[in-house]
Amino acid sequence: MGAQAHRTTRSIRPADVVRRWYVIDASDQVLGRLATRVATVLRGKHRATYTPHVDTGDFVIIVNAEKVKLTGRKLDQKVYFRHTGYTGHLRSTTAGKLLAGPHADRVVRHAVRGMLPKNSLGRQMLRKLKVYAGAAHPHAAQRPEVLTLG
Repeated sequence: MGAQAHRTTRSIRPADVVRRWYVIDASDQVLGRLATRVATVLRGKHRATYTPHVDTGDFVIIVNAEKVKLTGRKLDQKVYFRHTGYTGHLRSTTAGKLLAGPHADRVVRHAVRGMLPKNSLGRQMLRKLKVYAGAAHPHAAQRPEVLTLG
C-alpha cells in the first residue's frame, strides 16, 4: 500500500438524490435506441453519483410516442401479448395496431420496461417515466429540460 491513504467508495443515500425532469420528443426516433437512452437516465447511470442499489435516476417525459419509428418489418411482425386473467384468454396485437390505436404509449413503455431491473427497484424507476402519445403533457410546472438523443 505504501503511504497512500485508503479510499472508500461513496454510496449516495436516497435522501441525497436531486432529481431533474427531462422531456424527449420521440418523433422519428428508432424505438430501441430511444428506449436505451431513457432507461439509462431513469436508472441514473448518466450521473457520477450512480449507485446500483439506489434509484438515482431522473424523471423522463416522452411526447409524440405514436410517431416512434420501428425498423425492418417490426410494425407487422412484432407481437405484444397480454392476458385478461381468464383461462385461455391470451390476447395478442401487433406493434402497428398498437401504435395506431388509443394506447400508442404502451409500445415505448414496454420497450423501456424491458431494459430496467426486474425487481422492486426497477418498478420504482418505471414510475418516473411519463409517456404521452401526443405532443402535449401536463408537467410544465416541473420545467423539464429538453434531452437530445445522440
